[in-house]
Amino acid sequence: MKEQIKIEKKVNKKKLIAVYIAGGLLLIYLIYIIYLLIKQPTNVFTVEEGKLYQEETDVGYVIRNEKVVEGKNYKNGMEQIIAEGEKAATNENIFRYYSSNEESLKQKISDLDNKIQSAMSESDNKSNSDAKLLENQIDEKMKNINKITDVSKLTEEKKEIDSLVTKKAKIAGESSPQGSYLRKLIDERKKYESELNSGAEYVKAPMSGIVSYRVDGLEETLTPDNFSSLSKEYLENLNLNTGKIVATNTERGKVIDNFSCYIATIGSSNEAKQAKVGDSVKVRLSNNAEIEAEITNVSQESSGDVLIILKVEKQIEELISYRKITFDLIWWNASGLKVPNQAIVKDNNLDYVVRNRAGYLSKILVKVKKQGDKYSIVDTYSSEELKNLGLTDAEIASYKKISLYDEIVINPDLSKIK
Repeated sequence: MKEQIKIEKKVNKKKLIAVYIAGGLLLIYLIYIIYLLIKQPTNVFTVEEGKLYQEETDVGYVIRNEKVVEGKNYKNGMEQIIAEGEKAATNENIFRYYSSNEESLKQKISDLDNKIQSAMSESDNKSNSDAKLLENQIDEKMKNINKITDVSKLTEEKKEIDSLVTKKAKIAGESSPQGSYLRKLIDERKKYESELNSGAEYVKAPMSGIVSYRVDGLEETLTPDNFSSLSKEYLENLNLNTGKIVATNTERGKVIDNFSCYIATIGSSNEAKQAKVGDSVKVRLSNNAEIEAEITNVSQESSGDVLIILKVEKQIEELISYRKITFDLIWWNASGLKVPNQAIVKDNNLDYVVRNRAGYLSKILVKVKKQGDKYSIVDTYSSEELKNLGLTDAEIASYKKISLYDEIVINPDLSKIK
C-alpha cells in the first residue's frame, strides 16, 4: 500500500513538472507574440488617398518697393484723404497738411453756417420745390454720414453736404427779403473756405499703389534694389520685434507697390541649402492664406545658413502693417496614393511594392512622386514612361498598377515573390 502511494506521488510530481514546463513554454510564446506585435503590429497596409507636406516655420523680413512722401508743413498736422490700405493713382492727392490758422478758419466757417441756417429758417421758401429737394438731400446725407468709416469717403460726403447747403442758401437768398444778407454771409463763407484751401498743403502719390501711413524708416533700406547688401547679421541687427504692427505716422505717408513684395528669411534646413533661384514654393501667412512664391535670391552665410528671398504677388495688403513676421515655408506638397516608406523596396534602381490579394503576392512597380519622413505619395507609370525605363512591350502590356484600397506588405522580401 505504501509502495502504491509512493508511485502515485511520483506520477503526480511528473505531471506537475510537465504542466510547469508547458506553462513556461506558453508564456515564452505569448511574450514573443506580444514582442512581434509591438515591433511590427501588422505586416500589411491599406493604400489610401493622402497628402504630404514638407514645410518649416521661419521668420521673415518684409521688403517692399515703396516711396515715402512728405510735405513742408508736416508740423501742422495732417488729414488723410485716402485711407490706410486704399489704392491711389499717380499724382492723386493722398493726404494734406492743415493750414497754419486752420482751426480759426474752421470756427469762422462753422459760425457762418449757423447764421446761414438761421437766416434760411426765417425765410419763407416753403413753396420753392428746389429748396425742399435740397433739404431732403441734406437730411439723407446727414443720416448716412455717421455710418461711414472710410476717411476719404467721409471727406467727400462732407464736401457734398456743404455744397448742398450753399445751393439751398442761394435759393433762399433769391426768394427772401433777407436775400442781400444771406448773399453776404455766403460770400463771406466762400472767402474763408478759399483761404482754408489755399493755406493747406496737398501731397500727391508719386506712383500708383497702396497708401499707408505706417512709416518705420526702413523704406529706403529694405528695398528690392538692395538685396546684395543683406545678410543674417544685418537683418538681426535691425532689432525688430516679430509680429509687431508698425505704428501709424502723423507727419508722413507712403505708397507701396501693390503688385509684388518680398520676404527675406534665413534657413538652415536641407531644403534651404538645396534651394535654387527660380524654384517655386508656397508661403502660409498668419491668416492661414497659402500663396505662391518664387525664390529670387539665394546667398550662403558664413555660418552655413542660407539667406533666401521670396517674391510674392498676392496678399500684399496683409503684409503692409508689418516688417518682421513668422510664416510657414512650404517647400513642396503632393497628394495621391499614400503608402509607408517601409512598404517600398528597390530592385535595379526601380521602386516596388508588394500587393497581397487573398494571399497572392504581386510585385508592383510604382512611381514615387514625393517622399516624407514616414510616408510617400506614389503613382502609376504611363506607357511612355515605362518604355523610357527600358521595359519591353510584353512587360508594358502586363504592367500591374497600384490602386486605392490595395493591401501592400510592410518590409516585403522580393526574393520570395515569383
